[in-house]
Amino acid sequence: MNRRNLLKTAGLALAGSAILPFDSLAQSIKSEDNHLKNDNFQPLSNKRKLGASLEVSSIGLGVQNMSRTYQTIIPSRPEMLNIIRTAFDKGVTLFDAAEAYGPFEVERILGEGVASFRDKIVIETKFGWNIDQETGKRLPGLNSRPEHIKIVVEGMLKRLRTDRIDLLYQHRVDPQVPIEDVVGAIQDLIKEGKILHYGLSEPGTQTVRRAHAIHPITAIQNEYSLLWRGPEKEIIPLCEELGIGFVPWSPLGVGFLTGAIDTDTHFAQGDIRANETRFSPENLPNNLKIVDLLKNWGTQKEATPAQISLAWLLAQKLWIVPIPGTTQMAHMLENIGADNVKFTTDELKEFNKQLDEIPILGERLPAFVQAFSDVEAPLKKNN
Repeated sequence: MNRRNLLKTAGLALAGSAILPFDSLAQSIKSEDNHLKNDNFQPLSNKRKLGASLEVSSIGLGVQNMSRTYQTIIPSRPEMLNIIRTAFDKGVTLFDAAEAYGPFEVERILGEGVASFRDKIVIETKFGWNIDQETGKRLPGLNSRPEHIKIVVEGMLKRLRTDRIDLLYQHRVDPQVPIEDVVGAIQDLIKEGKILHYGLSEPGTQTVRRAHAIHPITAIQNEYSLLWRGPEKEIIPLCEELGIGFVPWSPLGVGFLTGAIDTDTHFAQGDIRANETRFSPENLPNNLKIVDLLKNWGTQKEATPAQISLAWLLAQKLWIVPIPGTTQMAHMLENIGADNVKFTTDELKEFNKQLDEIPILGERLPAFVQAFSDVEAPLKKNN
């Protein structure tokens, strides 16, 4: 079964969970027609810096789907642990999780997987959804109240089997809680040694400035790929101005940039992409021109479309670190092999010229999901 057939027959998890970053379906089944150079499977050796001082591998690993894939399949836990440990053996030092993934279970898997080399890696995880800390039940909306953040972090430390979190993100900006209060709680946790760095995910730009003015932000995590270049308008320039790292989630465009989707694809029930107009029947034929572009460049550079996609991200800024997710060992190795795919200055110029000739039609997310992005925190009232 190839990726195309898999998409026809398998659905994603409930649409409600799609407000979380997703990318591992991007490489559900290995393409049969990709021919890779042997050196595209060499271990990662390059490092990048997020913020002023947090050094990580140039490509990280997203572990979101290791408790349950978007097809609602529960992966083999021993194999997920094997992928995590092999990623470390191959040079990956940035591992991305969140309390909302599972909820809780992905953090448990990651904690178990990295226990033997915990001090040699960077763990990043996220808080902010309204989740009952006793039952794991998802409650409506968001919750970034300072007292709640501190309770959440205690649970994270236990699940991750660690005494500190290297990088803690606010998963989405809470429109009910001033960012000053959120950062204040994080500063308390930093003083206690439980948090080393912090970041924001999909934030409004003014919220970034307000937060950074209180305590330096280490990284912003937003969706960013050849399929969705929205951060180029404001967030990436802001990161450059303030010295903040950038971590793209869904760097492979929800499977699209691997060639997993074509005009014959029919999305299964529960697959949020059925409600994303960028994948609608009227927009998909145009947008598939990007896949053709990737295949052409892949042939030229002896790499897969996924590797070309990740290599392009790496070429944008030295402080951009993508975190592709997968539950397949071969795809993890393929992803980190992107670090060996390089563009010359002229090649990147030509690639971007061809890319700019392909306007992406449609919206990246349904309106009810997009409503959680680019939110500005309320102003703190003076008592």
